[in-house]
Amino acid sequence: MSPVFHHAREGDAGPLGGVRVLDLSAYIAGPYGCTLLADQGAEVIKVEPPGGDNLRNYPSTLEAESRAFLGVNRSKRGVVLDLKRDEERAVLYRLLREADVLVHNFRPGVPERLGIGYATLSALHPRLVYCAVTGYGETGPLKDKAGYDQVLQTMTGMCAMQGKRGGPPELIYGSVVDYYAAALLAAGVSSALYERERSGQGQYVGVSLLRSALTMQSARMVWAQGEDHDISRDMRSGGVTGIHPTRDGFLYISANTPRFWRALCAKTGLDALADDPRLDSVRKRARHADEILPQLHRALQAHTALEWEEIFGEDVPCAAARQVEDMFEHPQVLAEGMIAEIGHPVLGSYRGIARPIRFGRTPGPEPFAAPTLGQHTGEIVDAAAGDEGADEAS
Repeated sequence: MSPVFHHAREGDAGPLGGVRVLDLSAYIAGPYGCTLLADQGAEVIKVEPPGGDNLRNYPSTLEAESRAFLGVNRSKRGVVLDLKRDEERAVLYRLLREADVLVHNFRPGVPERLGIGYATLSALHPRLVYCAVTGYGETGPLKDKAGYDQVLQTMTGMCAMQGKRGGPPELIYGSVVDYYAAALLAAGVSSALYERERSGQGQYVGVSLLRSALTMQSARMVWAQGEDHDISRDMRSGGVTGIHPTRDGFLYISANTPRFWRALCAKTGLDALADDPRLDSVRKRARHADEILPQLHRALQAHTALEWEEIFGEDVPCAAARQVEDMFEHPQVLAEGMIAEIGHPVLGSYRGIARPIRFGRTPGPEPFAAPTLGQHTGEIVDAAAGDEGADEAS
């Protein structure tokens, strides 16, 4: 069956060129999942309520815009529709006639009250890929609860694994569960579109923060037959691999393999440790961390973190601890073309992430700015009304 896609964006076509996505989601997981689809060429229309996506209200040093909203919603056009109003819900229905994908993160029951539940829309549009992002999934005692990144981090043991052993649980900042859920969304929707070209049918795609948080911990989520329930699932490999102080700044070092361990010892002048049979495996070094670390920390005081990066080179995996701001000018990031200058109607322009995935033959169009609230409402609503009139006339 040949593809029946529409609305290709201008510029180089990405692998999802011609796919239209209606993004009704808010915050991070759903919106950024749709942004990943836009990065790959899909035309994404962000549909917001009159008050806008609440991410627009997050703290930001940008007076006129939210940095978080800009970063999460690039390459979308934006409309405002109050889906509680019949006439504006009718506009969404018109947009759905030309859509391939709908994404939302409403709590269970809300889509049905708004007339956009899966049963309703799949009956009207059998080819529609319908993606719902939930906190806890579609079934079970928590299915009706709202889910949030750090709530799920805490619930699923991620926070208990952070920080110092024996210390209190610590959050992982940066919305890692949301962003991983966004990646699962983009993968799931893309797979459903691929399958649709064989079957001719759309389907429901469910992404939850609970599944995201546990999937991120798949290396820990193993409980073998006969094992105790409370065995250690700590993936950390001892005191050597980790972040250490230097003469100036902090340095992450990974020395898990025999090659890297011997190179670390040679570069820091700790050759005696390399030949010590008590330290010839990761497990043994973990047991003797209290003996190794003072010597390693004294040796690292000889140079700064950036100097150690140069000294270790390819021999010891490492990185100086940098601020995120440093990434805008990092030569590797620039060489990869990951930062784009993006025009914006209020800010003039800003620098932001471009393409997270590289495609050799279908690179995809250039990114453009996240929409201001309702920026494209007029043109999109008018176009939808025109399409309906043309269909009726034919």
